[in-house]
Amino acid sequence: LYGNIDILRPYFDVEPIQVRNRLVESLIPVRMINFPQKVAGELYGPLMLVFTLVAILLHGMKTSGTVIREGTLMGTAIGTCFGYWLGVSSFVYFLGYLCNAQITMVQMLSLVGYGLFGPCVVLMVTYNVHLHSLFYLLWLIVGGLSTLRMVAVMLSRTVGQTPRLTVCGVLTVLHMVFLLYLHFAYHRIVEGTRVEQTYGPAPLGRLFRRLERRLSEWNTHTHIHTHIVSFTRPLCRRGTGQAGGALSE
Repeated sequence: LYGNIDILRPYFDVEPIQVRNRLVESLIPVRMINFPQKVAGELYGPLMLVFTLVAILLHGMKTSGTVIREGTLMGTAIGTCFGYWLGVSSFVYFLGYLCNAQITMVQMLSLVGYGLFGPCVVLMVTYNVHLHSLFYLLWLIVGGLSTLRMVAVMLSRTVGQTPRLTVCGVLTVLHMVFLLYLHFAYHRIVEGTRVEQTYGPAPLGRLFRRLERRLSEWNTHTHIHTHIVSFTRPLCRRGTGQAGGALSE
């Protein structure tokens, strides 16, 4: 047991100031790509960023007004975040291995993990300020900067024009599309959950919503008809009285 802990200890032995500096550097693209750029070989910062992204996704679902079981919500958020981190890191590492990129698996996990700092900032702001224009602006600026940082590091560690375009193109598409997915797909999941909780499954929910709309329209028409009758009834009585007086004369 102690031997296994000693194996993992170097990957989590990091000072807080180093994590802070790497968070800031994750949004600053490097300019020199002629020689391999240094990549941190620790997993403490990336792991904390993944848990932070999980908390942000939970916050976004909570503030949407949906009440569902905590286990399902937590499991979906954890599966999405850890699935992206481990899946994309493994896929890009395998692609880089085929293209002779000079990077290890731990360095790839660290690079993609620190790249999640940009999505964390974007989602934290846009989950509280519901403006699509603001999201697209932050998506291009903050998300683009974090993507450019990872792309620049991979460019410096890959030889050849075609391998560079392949690895960096795949990494760019995956990272930017993942941020779009976190913004839009989770709102769609929340909306669907709210409908199912209120009305039941989707086909039955549509039927009940249509019935509710028809009933509200019928109640509105009935209310208007009642007002018209209550307004015209005294006039009819007054007209009948005047007609009876004229006949008596």
